[in-house]
Amino acid sequence: MSEQPRYRQLADSLRREIGDGTYPPGSRLPSESTLSARFAASRNTVRNGLKLLVGEGLIASSQGLGYEVRSHEVFTLNASKFENLTFPQNGDAYNTDVTSAGRRPHQTFRVELTPAPKQVAEHLKVEPGSTAVLRFCHRYVDDTPWSTQATYYPGWLAEEAPRLTEPGDIEEGTTRYLAGLGIEQVGYFDEIVTRMPTPEEARLLDIGAGVPVLLWTRTGYSDQKPIRCTVTTFRGDLNRMSYEIGNQAARNEIA
Repeated sequence: MSEQPRYRQLADSLRREIGDGTYPPGSRLPSESTLSARFAASRNTVRNGLKLLVGEGLIASSQGLGYEVRSHEVFTLNASKFENLTFPQNGDAYNTDVTSAGRRPHQTFRVELTPAPKQVAEHLKVEPGSTAVLRFCHRYVDDTPWSTQATYYPGWLAEEAPRLTEPGDIEEGTTRYLAGLGIEQVGYFDEIVTRMPTPEEARLLDIGAGVPVLLWTRTGYSDQKPIRCTVTTFRGDLNRMSYEIGNQAARNEIA
């Protein structure tokens, strides 16, 4: 059985050292020449090993500055409680969840009238290309790009809930705003997929090579029809989703 290629041995060693804290997040790896001497390897071998770690999202390269260990401070979103009005929250669910985790939220925002994309139209049960209200958020946690959220509302709903088309955020959150008008979200359907980012997603979320995105599509329903379709795009290296379903008293039992 042949020995593992030298560049993979080098990558394995550095991966272990990143994992055990020898090179913590934010620190720089030794130079290529230093690694070449340490592993008795050619410069090309060193570069191939480093390229492997870049592809895994463990390190990032900067022109003229070498390689830096990427930070991976994960934020956990409880998708069961998100926008669920039975759980207490102050205003927007994103701000509440991030603040409750001891982190600092920040977001930029835009509103526009736009033709409903085909997939969104299918979720909302409207004609493709019909007018929809798009409320788009670019969200940060502690100044790090964390996610984008595009929520589409059918055109008919804007007539009953005119604040949906106003620029700026809705302080109490759109779900609570609609509920106050008697348009209550009584259920939702979630779809979750992962893939590599588009160039635009990589730019907005500052994603390095080898890091995927997680797409979470939630369609919300009143007791009569769909009222919104939200597509949230998360950085795959900085986010974790959880759900709580049923009786979980056993989770807190002491063994």
